[in-house]
Amino acid sequence: MSIKFHSKDIISAKQFTREDLDMIFEIAARMEPIARGDEESRLLRSKYLATLFFESSTRTRFSFEIAMLRLGGQIINTSHVAFSSITKGESLHDTVKVVGNFVDIIAIRHPLVGSALTAAKATERPVINAGDGPGEHPTQALLDLFTILKEKKRIDGLKIAMAGDLKFGRTIHSLAQLLAHFDVELVFISPEILRAPEGLLAHLREKGVSFRETKDIEDGICDFDVLYDTRIQEERFTDLKEFEKVKNCYTITKELVGRGKEGICIMHPLPRLQEISVEVDDLPNAAYFRQTFYGVPIRMALLALLLGKA
Repeated sequence: MSIKFHSKDIISAKQFTREDLDMIFEIAARMEPIARGDEESRLLRSKYLATLFFESSTRTRFSFEIAMLRLGGQIINTSHVAFSSITKGESLHDTVKVVGNFVDIIAIRHPLVGSALTAAKATERPVINAGDGPGEHPTQALLDLFTILKEKKRIDGLKIAMAGDLKFGRTIHSLAQLLAHFDVELVFISPEILRAPEGLLAHLREKGVSFRETKDIEDGICDFDVLYDTRIQEERFTDLKEFEKVKNCYTITKELVGRGKEGICIMHPLPRLQEISVEVDDLPNAAYFRQTFYGVPIRMALLALLLGKA
């Protein structure tokens, strides 16, 4: 079954089928004891992962690195990219081509849409898109979907709301594409200037996914099974006046959750600012910190699949 993934790249959520998702989640579930440190593994012994992160990251980079280490592999990273050859004018293509000579697999984050595809074309090593600007973040979407499955015990039949920055939010873009494989109803909640891109909405229409848009986070909250909140990303705005208008447009409070459907699952890709009150953290249905953990077994499964060891 892993032949389909062996030596392949993970660039977009669009490349996965429903069968792919089922297989990845099955392997990730088996990886959980290793991810928690309850079992040891040498599955990727002598394999090296390069984490090429040209944007700041804590959760995603650490998640990839601990996933590799838990499986017995090794890592090299660009935690000090300011001192690398990039500052001397070297192209991304050349950087990746060189790094590919040193390692077995590469995870890359870059501020430009399409950068992961550029990297994949530069090397024969498997490349994983860890976020390309406002484009996509497929591994985050996989861990988000896995979180929903773990928290709600199913995906089909759920009503899932996504709130906040839907225009620049790459996690939203990738997750919505994965959810198109399931029988779900989506609700997009955002101010007008941060609406989900029309290309994404057109893709959902083509797939027959039921969805609606609203500006009001309380509109239908009593029916939501999952509320996936996102940060308004100041770094994506070219006009800070526009950011100031919307930066505090939504805040999930304990009171708001209390008005929601019983057992509503609250998710967030993190980091969070003001969009979820800290008083929500102790609620049993606040899943966002558990969500970060699920990134480890998901990325362990992907590393094993791409390196032909699953």
